[in-house]
Formats: sequence, C-alpha cells, structure tokens
Amino acid sequence: MTGLTRTSADLDPRRRRILFRCWHRGIREMDLVLGQFAEQAIADLSDADLDELEKIMAEEDNDLVKWITGAEAVPERHRTPLFERIAACRPDFSPVTMEPTGKAE
Repeated sequence: MTGLTRTSADLDPRRRRILFRCWHRGIREMDLVLGQFAEQAIADLSDADLDELEKIMAEEDNDLVKWITGAEAVPERHRTPLFERIAACRPDFSPVTMEPTGKAE
C-alpha cells in the first residue's frame, strides 16, 4: 500500500483530519506506518484511542521510526496496546539487497 485508498466521506471531521495527518507525516516511513494503521482502524477507534493516537502523532517522526523498527526502546508512555497495533503495520524497512547472479556476460 502506498497511499490513501480509504474514503473519508463517512468519517467525522476529527477522524478525517487524523487520517489525512497520518498519510502526510513528513517522512515516507511514517506515512506508511501511520497511514496504513489509520486506514484499517480509524473508523473503529474510541475517543480515548483517538486521544492516544494524537499524542503518538505529536512525537517526532525520527523518534517514531526508531521505536517502531526497534532501533530504540519504546518509551514507557507509549508501551500500550494501541502503539503495538500501530507498530504491527510497519512495512519491511530493511535495505534491498541483491544476491550476485554470477558472471556478467
């Protein structure tokens, strides 16, 4: 998934804003993580979950990437079931490598 595929027509203004902000973070890695999560879950999140999601979204993208990829420990304040659900949406951020195919012809 590389962009918004869910319509926001059936969402209230707060959910629309959050969905948009999840896909427009500033760095593509976080667009993919938060955007995919929001597409899957935004309609079903409780108000408390939306509050927590907005707190997570207030963090710096570079910090979020480190926490989600495991490069740094997740701070205690974000060790929650919601953060775990978000982190589960992460794509494979491993660098692409190619195995040698043999001699060049």
